[in-house]
Amino acid sequence: MEKENKQSNLKRLLSYAGRFRYFTYASWVLSALSALVALLPFVYIWMILREVIAVAPHFGRAEHIVGYGWAALFFAVLSILIYIGALFCSHFAAFRIASNIRSALMHHIVTLPIGFMNGIGSGKLRKIVNESSDATETYLAHRLPDNAGSIATPIGLLCLLAYFDWRLGILCMVPVLLAYAIMYIFMTGKDLKVKMNEYQQALDAMSNEAVEYVRGIPVVKTFGQTVFSFKRFKDAIDRYGQWVIGYTRSLRLPMVAYTTIINSIFAILIAVALYTASSKADGAFLLNLLYYVIITPVITVVLTKVMYMSEDKIIVTNALSRIDSILSIAPLPEPAVTLPPRDNSVELSGVTFRYKDARTDALSGVSLSIGAGEHIALVGPSGGGKTTLAGLVARFWDATEGTVSIGGTDVRNIRKEDLMRQVSFVFQDSRLLKGSILDNVRLCRPEATEQEVRRVLSEAQCDDIIAKLPKGIHTLIGTDGTYLSGGEQQRIAIARVMLQNTPILILDEATAFADPDNEARVQAAFKVLAVGKTVITIAHRLSAVTTADRICVLKDGKICEEGTHDELKARSGGLYAEMWREYNQSVNWNIGGRK
Repeated sequence: MEKENKQSNLKRLLSYAGRFRYFTYASWVLSALSALVALLPFVYIWMILREVIAVAPHFGRAEHIVGYGWAALFFAVLSILIYIGALFCSHFAAFRIASNIRSALMHHIVTLPIGFMNGIGSGKLRKIVNESSDATETYLAHRLPDNAGSIATPIGLLCLLAYFDWRLGILCMVPVLLAYAIMYIFMTGKDLKVKMNEYQQALDAMSNEAVEYVRGIPVVKTFGQTVFSFKRFKDAIDRYGQWVIGYTRSLRLPMVAYTTIINSIFAILIAVALYTASSKADGAFLLNLLYYVIITPVITVVLTKVMYMSEDKIIVTNALSRIDSILSIAPLPEPAVTLPPRDNSVELSGVTFRYKDARTDALSGVSLSIGAGEHIALVGPSGGGKTTLAGLVARFWDATEGTVSIGGTDVRNIRKEDLMRQVSFVFQDSRLLKGSILDNVRLCRPEATEQEVRRVLSEAQCDDIIAKLPKGIHTLIGTDGTYLSGGEQQRIAIARVMLQNTPILILDEATAFADPDNEARVQAAFKVLAVGKTVITIAHRLSAVTTADRICVLKDGKICEEGTHDELKARSGGLYAEMWREYNQSVNWNIGGRK
């Protein structure tokens, strides 16, 4: 199985290349050809040595040395030019493959349910998309051509060593085989794979601590815990350092043995030279011996490249594994034909939902019927399942059990595009994209006119925001632009939802981070937005839900209470009544506990 995976890695990478895969093939051929041509100068060096020895001490009789020298230079330059051509082909294909991998990942990501982002996080996702594709690009652009050359070079060397003097060739190959055995057993293979995984884990742990340390600097400085916070960061660095030192020590003996054996080629050749110096050896043998002394350093370089080939394969395997962690997530199934809802009513029937790898259900056997045009509120302790319930209506996920219907139609029978025309979702932390306010508002309707955008901005209480901006609705916001407060961004997001004008509206803590002034403006915008719509409001500020047609109290994934504000408040021993008392106490609280 492992062998099949190794073989499939390259096939998978080339599958992203399309017709550009032929550039990859060309890079292998050119790199191998370059490696073989690079050996030809050594042949001409041998010819130069042969002629010098033949005419010694009358070196002036050497007639072909200059020609041999120029020939050696020509093939050396030719090898470089061929290798440049190989790199050009490999880079051309690698850039295309990396680009296609990113495109495939992003295309797949946009097909995944919205709830997917809540589970993986944008930072981790960005790291997978960028770093994994970069790893494959480096492998294809540099490592693969070098690997082809690393395979061709030993073949050429074996031919040369056998051609000039097979006896010396065998003597040179014995240390090479021993060094390769040590490298394969102790420095590559499965052991290296385990060590690389441990390295990645140690590096990730240190990186995470670094991020947390930087993010927490304002907090820890405020409470005078800078030393304690830095200690955690330093401990992560120390753990990483200990791993590196331990790994280095584990390779100490194999590396010493490898270096000693690979360099023993010179010792063998020197021993042979001393022996031949005291005996009667012919000139041809001495010539070949001298030639072998010159060419053997190439063997060390080749073995080093071979050693890194295993590391490169592991890096690519890890990169593809991270890519697979995204591609393996299946999108929600889409119906071939949408069944249109008859109205904007919502119904949950026996709905149970459990997040991936969670031990308990987020929702358990929930049944809820919301009439068309009804305004309901979802309240309750944190973790009770409010946001999960609302997310199921918008089909951020599919229910584990039961059905979620809009207008009598199961949401699984409504295509994603059509569902988004039925449901609008105002998040707790609404984010605007880098661009103008105009572009951000008409994100839901690109064909909307500027006049329509100005109208919804006014209805969303955004006139004061637009008035203070240098270019009005054409002002660039975000990086290299103007920054807006959380409450201001929320009002812009509401304007966007107004422009979308869907019959069902879900408000998930939409005023949680707003200051009193912005909250009042947002609430005024909601009054305009909610006219004639089915509204589901999630709120912790109970004052925001007192006018709801119905309030549902969720606890531990179940609806434990249901009714109007007055009904629930009057219920003795009820959870809502207790929450209302605690809420009023918090509202009336002041510094020192005095009125």
